[in-house]
Amino acid sequence: MREGGRHRWFPYVVIAVLLAILAAGTTSNLIRNPQPRLVADGIPGRSATHADSALGSGEYDDLVRHALADLDGLTLPNGALLAGWDGPWRYVWPRDASFVAVARCAIGQYDEALKVLSFLDRIRPSTGRWEARYTESGGKVADGRPAQLDGSGWVLWATWFCRSGDRYWDLVSESADQIVGELGPDGLPGPSSDYWERPEKKVTLGTVAPLLTGLRSAVRIATEQGHPAEAARWQSGLDKLSAATDRGFGPDYPRTPAVATSFVEPGVEPIGVGGGADAIVTVLGPPFAPARDAVSTAIDRAHAVLTQPNGGVTPGESWRADGVSWTPQTALFALSAAARGDRASAETLLKWLDQHRTSSGALPEKVNRDLEPAGEAPLAWTAALVVLADTALQNPLPTP
Repeated sequence: MREGGRHRWFPYVVIAVLLAILAAGTTSNLIRNPQPRLVADGIPGRSATHADSALGSGEYDDLVRHALADLDGLTLPNGALLAGWDGPWRYVWPRDASFVAVARCAIGQYDEALKVLSFLDRIRPSTGRWEARYTESGGKVADGRPAQLDGSGWVLWATWFCRSGDRYWDLVSESADQIVGELGPDGLPGPSSDYWERPEKKVTLGTVAPLLTGLRSAVRIATEQGHPAEAARWQSGLDKLSAATDRGFGPDYPRTPAVATSFVEPGVEPIGVGGGADAIVTVLGPPFAPARDAVSTAIDRAHAVLTQPNGGVTPGESWRADGVSWTPQTALFALSAAARGDRASAETLLKWLDQHRTSSGALPEKVNRDLEPAGEAPLAWTAALVVLADTALQNPLPTP
């Protein structure tokens, strides 16, 4: 009787032990990743009434109006576009500035966009990679962060989108040549930091995706401006990088190149095993690149994988597992959905962003597990992406 009882209770003991281990792991993770809180809310003295109330699709008028007012406040008289108003955010990232210039041009605010592009032109590197970020006067930030290759792609896209290739031809030529010069024998660039803002040992999709968009934009600019030699050279680099990206990252386009491939059953599309899903996969599709079925499938898969319990999106599958959503990545998926014609998904994400603004109406950097705004607010990258997503719901955005 005693022997039989032990066998009967043994599975329950095992389950209890496993649950205890899981609970301990969850507790440990929450200790390592405490709830982020709001650092700052709004720009002192800034009111949303400065923005044009006619902008926006109607349903998102207030959201877009606040986003544009915040971009007004974050753009200094010299054209420096601050990522945020306070502390470590009060710098100019080429990526953020490029997105803001594109957002401005998308709604016809060309003068404001050219201020930002002119600042980028003044600080451009004549050789080498763009810095990760710059001071508001255009100087380098002495914080040990390495220069980042993705900046070359972002600024090319913004220059093409705003039809300013003739005005900023030196910026175009130097950035495009830098990208081509970085491509190795395998067609891919070497490791570089990207929007995750950390050192990398492998090349990431966060670098490759904007470089593809940048080279595609550079080819368009060179062709339109009558520079056939440059157009041919950059097209050759684009073809090389495109083929290497599909070969190394396809078919599911994870953060780092796939190191193994799994076939579920005959006739089923293979799944590459790499660095996990990354929100930057959105940049492989519209409005950054022509639509492809394989890429759309990868984007939808990444969205499903990266959606957090609070409804927003985390940057990557291998990102810290803290249940916190990041608004730039959530807005990237909103823009992608809008540009690909998935209106329902785009509106769902825009509504989520609208509902999780701060008390001043600003879009925060994050939304924590308690559905509270967290991090810096406003954040320029998110504001620009919201404007672009709303615009894409109304009219197709140009795609290089």
